[in-house]
Amino acid sequence: MIYINLLPGARRRTAGGGGGFSPKELLGSMGDRVKDKYLVGAVLAVIVAVAIGAFMFTRQAQASSNLAERERKALQDSARFATVLRARVAAETERDLVLRQLAVIQSIDDTRFMWSHILEEVSRVIPQYTWLVSIAQTSAPPSAAAPDSEIVALQREATTPAGRARLEKTRREKAVSIGARPTQFRIVGHTVDIQALTRFMRDLESSPFIQNVNLARSDLVTSEGKEVTEFQLDALSERPPPDEIRKLPLSVRVP
Repeated sequence: MIYINLLPGARRRTAGGGGGFSPKELLGSMGDRVKDKYLVGAVLAVIVAVAIGAFMFTRQAQASSNLAERERKALQDSARFATVLRARVAAETERDLVLRQLAVIQSIDDTRFMWSHILEEVSRVIPQYTWLVSIAQTSAPPSAAAPDSEIVALQREATTPAGRARLEKTRREKAVSIGARPTQFRIVGHTVDIQALTRFMRDLESSPFIQNVNLARSDLVTSEGKEVTEFQLDALSERPPPDEIRKLPLSVRVP
């Protein structure tokens, strides 16, 4: 049989390969048809961009998943730690409250026998030809329960657990500092010997319960028709060392 090729340049199909697919022939035909280099470059750029976009999307999705998991763990840790912190603040507040009450009791106990010690020391060292007119306290009582402007200001801000803890801590520190504050007192007396007054001041200063003895004034006055020296001494109480205080058990004899 005779075949006539009516298409110039077209190849005649063989009898055995009429219905087959040849990639080589397809690429060859495409290479023959596509002659524009820029079009090929654009297609390749699109393919590369799509590949990069798919890769970045996968990486971003993985990073987003990791961040979400970390956020979930952080929220759980935050809730757990918040509970622990609230419990800690509550425990510290209760501790400061107990310590403040102990400080108040300690300050009261420390000043309970203060005046008995001071009067005993004054009566022990008073010289001859000297007598006392009055002994009076001139400072405010060292009470840990007295109001304080800083504590009053913190009470207005004690609306959170941290504010309440700060308030109790300030109260405890104030109670300790107030309990250790010395008491100022004044001694007024008469003497006929100025050297006895000097000796009296020196002996008071050497006492472990009295400190900062100062002569405020001394004037000549007439007492019962005699000229005497009226003196006024200002002094502070002092907390003695622990070895200076001797404690004895109290025993009551019942008949």
